[in-house]
Amino acid sequence: MRKHILLDRGIMYSEILITQLNDFVFCPVSIYFHMLYGDTDRMLYQSNSQINGTAAHESVDNKTYSSKKSILTGLDVYCEKYGLRGKIDMFDTASGILTERKRKVKTIYDGYIFQAYAQYYSLSEMGYDVKKIFIHSMADNKNFNIPFPEEDEEMRIKFERLIDEIHHFDISMYTQSNNEKCKHCIYEPACDRGII
Repeated sequence: MRKHILLDRGIMYSEILITQLNDFVFCPVSIYFHMLYGDTDRMLYQSNSQINGTAAHESVDNKTYSSKKSILTGLDVYCEKYGLRGKIDMFDTASGILTERKRKVKTIYDGYIFQAYAQYYSLSEMGYDVKKIFIHSMADNKNFNIPFPEEDEEMRIKFERLIDEIHHFDISMYTQSNNEKCKHCIYEPACDRGII
C-alpha cells in the first residue's frame, strides 16, 4: 500500500517513485504498463537496449559497484517535501558527488535531470552534503554536470510542475502526440493511447 502525503493545499497524494519521473516525461501511460507487467519476466517485453540498461545497473542495485566506504549505492531515500521515494544510483560522501548513471547518454533529457533532482532533494533532507550532480554515460564514460535546481529556476519549476501533473494525471483523457515516442515504446503493441 502506498503511503499518502498531505500537501500545502490540504490535498492527499500518493508518493511518487523517483524512476516514475523519467517514465512520465517519456509517456505517462508507460507507468501504468510498468505496474501492470509487475514481476513478469522482462525478457518477454523489454527491448535489447532496456535489458542492457538494466544489466548495467546491477552492480549499483546489488551494492557491489565499489567497496570504498564513501561510495553509497542503491541507498533507499525519501523526500518529504515532494513525496518522492526510491534509490540513489551513486553518492560519494567524501567528494559530495551525486551521480545518476545511464547506459548511453546521447541527449540529457529532462527526465534524467528530474531523477537527479529527486535524489539530490532526498539526500539533502537526510543530512548529506551534495556538492555536485552528474549524469554519467556508462558506455563512453562521460560525465555531464547538472546545475542544482537552485541555480536553474526554469528546470526547478518544470520539476515541480511535473510532480503536480503526475498527481493530477487522468489516463482516460490522454493520447500520446509524439509518434517517435510510440515507435520506441516497448508497450506500444498493448497500448490504446498511442498514435501508431
